[in-house]
Amino acid sequence: MEGWEGGEPAIGIDLGTTYSCVAVWKHDRIEIITNDQGNRTTPSCVAFTDVERLIGDGAKNQIARNPANTVFNAKRLIGRRFSEVMVQEDIKLMPFRVIQGPSDMPKVVVTHKGLEQQFSIEEISSMVLAKMKEIAEAYIGGTVKNAVITVPAYFNDCQRQATKDAATIAGLNVVRMINEPTAAAIAYGVDNKFGGKKNVLIFDLGGGTFDVSILTIDGEGKFEVKAVAGDTHLGGEDFDNRMVNYCVEDFKKKWNKDLTGNERALGRLKVACEKAKRILSYDTQTSVELEVLLDGIDFSMKITRAKFEELNMSFFTKCIKQLEACLADANMKKGSVDEVILVGGSTRIQKIQRMLHEFFDGKELCKSINPDEAVAYGAAVMAANLCGQTTKMIKELVLLDVTPLSLGKEIIGERMQVVIPRNTPIPTKKTMNFVTTADNQSSTDIMVYQGERTRSTDNFLLGSFEISGIPPAPKGVAVLEDCFEIDVNGILTVTSKVVSTGKTKSLTVTNLSGRLSKRQIKKMVKAAEKFKLEDQEFKRKAEACNALEDYIYDLKNKIKRNDIPPKDLKNVQHAIDDTEEWLSTGNVASVDEIERKKEILEFISRLAIF
Repeated sequence: MEGWEGGEPAIGIDLGTTYSCVAVWKHDRIEIITNDQGNRTTPSCVAFTDVERLIGDGAKNQIARNPANTVFNAKRLIGRRFSEVMVQEDIKLMPFRVIQGPSDMPKVVVTHKGLEQQFSIEEISSMVLAKMKEIAEAYIGGTVKNAVITVPAYFNDCQRQATKDAATIAGLNVVRMINEPTAAAIAYGVDNKFGGKKNVLIFDLGGGTFDVSILTIDGEGKFEVKAVAGDTHLGGEDFDNRMVNYCVEDFKKKWNKDLTGNERALGRLKVACEKAKRILSYDTQTSVELEVLLDGIDFSMKITRAKFEELNMSFFTKCIKQLEACLADANMKKGSVDEVILVGGSTRIQKIQRMLHEFFDGKELCKSINPDEAVAYGAAVMAANLCGQTTKMIKELVLLDVTPLSLGKEIIGERMQVVIPRNTPIPTKKTMNFVTTADNQSSTDIMVYQGERTRSTDNFLLGSFEISGIPPAPKGVAVLEDCFEIDVNGILTVTSKVVSTGKTKSLTVTNLSGRLSKRQIKKMVKAAEKFKLEDQEFKRKAEACNALEDYIYDLKNKIKRNDIPPKDLKNVQHAIDDTEEWLSTGNVASVDEIERKKEILEFISRLAIF
């Protein structure tokens, strides 16, 4: 691969809720890679039709007309349990079917090529990641295997592991997972040549998640995260949904008809509301207009920026409360923040910018980095650094991140004993001793939780395991040593040891504790490869059909221009008619058959012309 310094290139991927972005380090600078449509971001959307699978821009265009088989917002479901209240609320707003799969995992049900198929959320996410990989490979001109993938700072361990599994299915080796706001801070540091020591606050509000992080950049490539806060279920999608609900109520009030339950109408309305939201970022008024929305009724409604802000004020206020919590955790006053950096498309909303401006006492907000591309940009810098590509700008990048949520285990009385408090720098390793709670206790269950509530069951259960072989002894005598270790990717391993015998047992938190086994992932990798081959075959077939139709068009123009001798005109016209009839029947033809038809047509036309 000519023009590439260092070893094999690694890419940076921002796997977003609504849009994804991929970047790579080339010639001592970051290149945001455009997709096959010429766009620098790609919709995180997968659509299944009777003939093909679409990913990205093509899939997004299917939402309005094929809502039941167009999957979006998968990031909101990844690493979560189907039975979670938040998941149940989400699927009410999703036009595609989501069912309960094994181990309480959500699964998407679609119809593809006439058959009903089920996909895990990891598989859907892997399709988006595979698209980003394909975009990068087309740009680089070679195979890409390594990637730095970003996740929301507030993702728990199960969500992180599920994202890693999705990358594996897509054929990517994750060299590091970093938090999205941290990646944005790296982008800011590179863009400003690091400068002097600064406290920067990253306000990252995207399509589906919200993060706020405070970092100190020392001016020499060291990024130290002081605190993180956020909500993995807050973003532009929620703002869209509030507008959709408002429109549904307006339609019902005017026409006494209920749009809920009509997937196609809601899909069209959602697309229109998202468009209106974007317009209101730079205009004070717009309208939502849809022809024949339901039962032949046209829908038209004006919406002002003020109304949009009123509908979503509770969400905006929640963002500011998280910001206050982050400052408190960092033990930092707002006057100590040198830069407030806006990341994520939703930070374009004027009300959010005004609220931040007022919160920081009139401080100018930093808008020097692209809010849609900053995360992928920073991920690509980290990828280049980890893979040993020489960079003039960065000699040594040191990243000191933190764990976003407290980690611990359940103890007697359904209480959670915190072992690693939130905002502890990672990687980290902490040990705590526990004793038996009953006479002659021979085993105990280790229930690992993540969260900030006192009662264990109010937190998120990451996994559990049993350790046995405890020697008989009165309660309180036998000692177990529990070690919690978090690696650089934020993945947790818990080890319990019976001190008297040295016997140990471990749990690495893997996607809801084995929700996807290695065998299942391997099977999904094979399925992904099969899909890839099918997609390539469909593309070849589409290109062959287009080539044939283009040739027919050219021949018809030659007939109009009298370029074909009269004596041969009948034969050529008959060949064209025969080919067009064959195409119109919709026969399931192979690429070879289509190309053969074109060759026959070319042969007949050459005889006529020459």
